[in-house]
Amino acid sequence: MADDGQTAKVLRAWNRQAAAYDRQIAFFERVWFGGGREWLTTRARGRVLEVAVGTGLNLPLYPADTTVTGVELSPAMLAIARERAAGLDRTVHLLRGNAEALPFAAGTFDTVVCALSLCGIPRPGAAVAEMHRVLVGGGRLLLVDHVGSTWPPVRAAQWLVERFTIRAWGEHFTRRQLPLVRDAGFEVVEVERRKAGTVERVHARKILV
Repeated sequence: MADDGQTAKVLRAWNRQAAAYDRQIAFFERVWFGGGREWLTTRARGRVLEVAVGTGLNLPLYPADTTVTGVELSPAMLAIARERAAGLDRTVHLLRGNAEALPFAAGTFDTVVCALSLCGIPRPGAAVAEMHRVLVGGGRLLLVDHVGSTWPPVRAAQWLVERFTIRAWGEHFTRRQLPLVRDAGFEVVEVERRKAGTVERVHARKILV
């Protein structure tokens, strides 16, 4: 796991932002990440784990024939997710946990989803490795996140913004998750990059052995 200082900083940041998060993200959901949550959830199958479930914005979108578990580091974010889940006509299991050390046995889930969160996890490689561990062979990994742009001027601007956001709450804008997915042993099935390459959607599969 990441050192306690980094994890504690991320935890404090998301606890502070929890009450305002849905309102703050709404504009970006429309103009930057539009359709990303639907892209993820329509591909989910079977026993689904959502890592860093946040306030539970994806929960109403999962297919009815899936069973959904969510894990979240921030108690404040998790409380909002639980309120959202309570209003749904389905059972959702939500618990507190760290993406870098998931509290599940190997091979527990058919699908793992992570939306807009690997950008802020202190050790994203460790988190992706944990996602690989808890998936069954042939299981699906579904990610959407903001990443370093394919346009050099935009990437330069992202780098400048990062100088503040990394210090403030651990948020990275020039990370890219796809190499971590490959390094963890996944087979990449589908990749889309949008908005000058600043948003990436990844569908990968845990290789059967």
